[in-house]
Amino acid sequence: MTADRTGPVARTPYGAVRGRYEHGNAVFRGIPYAAPPFGSRRFRAPEPPEPWAGVRDAGAFGPTPPKPPYSEAFARYLSDPSVPGDDCLNLNVWTPEPGPGARLPVLVWLHGGALTRGSSAVPVYDGRAFARDGVVLVSVNYRLGVEGYGLFPDAPANLGLRDQLAALRWVHESIAAFGGDPGNVTLAGQSAGAISTGVLIAAPQARGLVRRAVLQSGAPEVSDREKVRRMVRRMAGRLKVPATAAAFADVDRDLLLRTQAEVSRRSSPILGGPGFGIVVDGDLVPTDPLAALTGGAAPGVDLLMGWTRDEYRLWLVPGGLVDHVDRLGAVALAGAMARCHVGSEVPRGYRALRPAAGAAELVGQMVTDHMLRLPLHRLADARPSRSHVYEFAWPSLRPALGACHSLELGFVFDTGEVEDAVRLAGKGAPQSLADTMHTAWVDFATTGDPGWPSWDASHPTRVFDTTGPGLAHGPRDAELALWAHPLVPHQAPAANRLAAVRRLRRSPVLRRR
Repeated sequence: MTADRTGPVARTPYGAVRGRYEHGNAVFRGIPYAAPPFGSRRFRAPEPPEPWAGVRDAGAFGPTPPKPPYSEAFARYLSDPSVPGDDCLNLNVWTPEPGPGARLPVLVWLHGGALTRGSSAVPVYDGRAFARDGVVLVSVNYRLGVEGYGLFPDAPANLGLRDQLAALRWVHESIAAFGGDPGNVTLAGQSAGAISTGVLIAAPQARGLVRRAVLQSGAPEVSDREKVRRMVRRMAGRLKVPATAAAFADVDRDLLLRTQAEVSRRSSPILGGPGFGIVVDGDLVPTDPLAALTGGAAPGVDLLMGWTRDEYRLWLVPGGLVDHVDRLGAVALAGAMARCHVGSEVPRGYRALRPAAGAAELVGQMVTDHMLRLPLHRLADARPSRSHVYEFAWPSLRPALGACHSLELGFVFDTGEVEDAVRLAGKGAPQSLADTMHTAWVDFATTGDPGWPSWDASHPTRVFDTTGPGLAHGPRDAELALWAHPLVPHQAPAANRLAAVRRLRRSPVLRRR
């Protein structure tokens, strides 16, 4: 690293970049880790960026990948900045000591957004607190939606995941110049970013690039290939073009985004529906990642993973769905049974454990357990000495949100004062809780120990709240025990279950964020 009057300069394998000094740290934004994925590179695997002469300015966030905006209802709670431009495969670095020799721990952040939205420019992801506390923070943009996760006969699968792998390789090759230790890298993500993190640590091609991993509200999973193909075919039908990458590459980007949004508008995290996802491709993702990790893959990788107490409330509250699902009652529970592939014993068990709960709470907790808590428990059970589990339980100060999906982000990044964090948490979120949670993430990235016991038969779980003892044992065991011997869902006629799902999806307020 060198410095001049305008900011720090670091050298990557492709050229030098000049950042800025902010809050006592060096910040580099918009550094390309791959070439722009457009023109002849559209729907192709990421390629290295073209080297540049001189010093490239890295003072502002780079372009964000094409994505549709959030609906008006969700935009009241979540921000998603959009930066125009083609050079969208870029990343940002916050570091307290920009130069070779510091060898500081590194945390690489993969944003969430259902693989269709989000970017590294979201203000809540500002890395200054990590840098302040001795961790180099790297945040990454990657291709989204049909550009990143469409499944075509004439293009590689999982292009967004391949972008993430390219960014990890860039970190391995370049981060020492920014003060980081390439041998002490933690890969972290939330929601879709956590799913990606789990898939990548299981991938043989990423072996040796990651020492630790953080999975926030997302478990390793793959989507059914036919489901993803169906999404592409529906888009092709609306666009009146063949369902090929070559045909989609000729479509105007804005039209492609509008069509994607139209086709997915009735999908929901609660009930599923057409959508994009990571698939087994026989290459980067050779097998189911959860099966691989529970079967012994990535044996040297430590895990920090968990969920929020009321994940489902972010999926239901913004669109006014809580009362709607409560009114649907048994129909909503039938839809949840179909979504989770279980018989009636499971919802009856949830009703017994939560006798005062409405249908929305029962459905929301069932689907959350199916999607998140069960697979994360399985993962911890298979890797007990290397796993630490948490639950975020502090309720938002905004009405009805509870401890919803994404609420923990401002606490992890210690960015609770930014307007975008206040949208979700409300004004006056406890700084003491942010101090505690952020410190746990810093300690895990540094040493692998976040400050509470690793997983064992007693299921120690760190509960982040301003009340209670902090450490609980098996706080979700009663619900999860209901899934030990779920009934096969043929007890209800398949046509009836399908009708329940279709009725819910036709609801005008069901929208994917």
